[in-house]
Amino acid sequence: MAGIALGAAQPSFPSPPSDAPSLDFPVPSAGPAPSRGGVPTVNPVPPTGTDKPTHPPGVPQPPLPRSVNVQLKVERDGRLTVREQVIVQARQTMTRTAPLRIGDRVFTVRDPRVEGNGTAAVEGDSLVLRLGEGASTVDYTVDGTVEDLGDRLRFRWQIASGWDTVLVSVRASLLTPQRGSDFACLAGPAGTEDKCDSALTDGGAVLRVVQSNLDQGARVDLSADLPAGSVPATARFEAASAASAASAFALSPLNGVGLGAGFLLLLAGFAVLWRARARDGRALGGEVEPVALLDDRGGEVVFASPDGILPGQVGAVVDERVDARDLSATVVDLAVRNYLWVTEVDGDWQVVRRNPADDALTAYEKAVYTALLPEGVESVRLSRLRAEPPSIAPARDAVYRDAVSRGWFTRRPSAFGPLGIAGAVLLVLGVGGTVLFAVLGGPALIGVAVAIVGLAVLAGGRLLPLRTERGSVLLQQVRGVQGFLNTADPGSVPAAQREMVFSRALPYAVALDDVEQWLQRFGGLDPAADGTPGLYWYATQDPAAAGDQQRFGQQFRAFLDGLDEVFATA
Repeated sequence: MAGIALGAAQPSFPSPPSDAPSLDFPVPSAGPAPSRGGVPTVNPVPPTGTDKPTHPPGVPQPPLPRSVNVQLKVERDGRLTVREQVIVQARQTMTRTAPLRIGDRVFTVRDPRVEGNGTAAVEGDSLVLRLGEGASTVDYTVDGTVEDLGDRLRFRWQIASGWDTVLVSVRASLLTPQRGSDFACLAGPAGTEDKCDSALTDGGAVLRVVQSNLDQGARVDLSADLPAGSVPATARFEAASAASAASAFALSPLNGVGLGAGFLLLLAGFAVLWRARARDGRALGGEVEPVALLDDRGGEVVFASPDGILPGQVGAVVDERVDARDLSATVVDLAVRNYLWVTEVDGDWQVVRRNPADDALTAYEKAVYTALLPEGVESVRLSRLRAEPPSIAPARDAVYRDAVSRGWFTRRPSAFGPLGIAGAVLLVLGVGGTVLFAVLGGPALIGVAVAIVGLAVLAGGRLLPLRTERGSVLLQQVRGVQGFLNTADPGSVPAAQREMVFSRALPYAVALDDVEQWLQRFGGLDPAADGTPGLYWYATQDPAAAGDQQRFGQQFRAFLDGLDEVFATA
């Protein structure tokens, strides 16, 4: 055998001693050589480290467990055909995960197949061999091993890499259409430049490589220069970022687990959303019985609303928003409860402070009270409020906060709420994780799954009804109150208490847009039946009109329209 000098750019191999043992690889001759699938058969005998072979010439050596014999042949069309003969120790397994991307160099493996006990497949950017005990033969074809350097071609392939065990012996032969030169063989962990134990050519220009005791995960990296034009160049290169991105979005097991978990979370979230909306739909559309606002206790009529709901909260529970009519209902309720006094003045109405806002009022009622009558203002005309509408934002916010604190709403309509915040955080993390994994080549589809879940949670948080289960029950009761307003019989109420019943229920009729029905039902009300002329919370400058319920109805509608205009403009 003759030693091969390496190029300046590659580590050189030392010249073999004159008495180096011969490797019993087949040498191509003029006659047909034993072959299998067009590749010369390998029957190596490992060196012993002495000056004499341990076996007589021609006598085959018993195969060594954890040994690999590799036959490489560069075909005239530039593809590389590979046959690996692997001996696995009894009751053991061996797995090879060979990278098909080295730096920006990309290799493609086609048609991997196994004769023996095992499987071979391309998984992502790796060739994966899983072999059981005994002898197995693996055949496959590689594209991308020949690079065009202008004045020459360069062949490169890792004949051993990614094995999960120490290899006792690695032997390889490389056959090329024309004689190669400047061979380089490196063995060890990726990035090291330790030379192989032996890399020699025989008389037939076949390169023989021998490496013993190759560490777990280490590689044997072989390269050789070929004459320009001897075979087509097949090397393919991809930028690191593009390569990482392609790998990151490949359907790997980890990416698959992430997508599957995300899909299950989406299904669970959809089920929760569907259940909540179905419950809310039943509360809005189901049949309900009238719910009385009155309780007869020993001949005395007592007013009571379901769950203590106030007129200004009724509209919010029904349509999940606070509008002008809800605030108007609150003003009427404050008058009915003796905090305000409403009186007609020269074709206008004047709202007068009757009692100060105390702790019996909720935060939103105090906000409405203060919006009409700020500190130091004792009265205000409706025409003045129309010209200079008060700020009602604090009152609206207070209604929503009160509904949340009472357990009727999960959140304020304008707020993200816990679900919205969680969805936004997941969306940001998912997008950021996707970008990071795409750059680093990690499982980017997990980031995509997290981002999709975050977007779904964010959207679901907006689609989820504001009403809680308690709020849905209250909605049904409010609809029952509306039924009571449409069916109540004034004749069943003692005459002296009808004014109180009419007045206390009137703000609820305002909130539920049932004013006409309620006014007509109590059209025969005698305000003087309680011993005082007129309604106790509403006055007129015409004493003759104080007991005219029909005239009151007309004036009250006009007053209510004016209040709605004030709050709508504000």
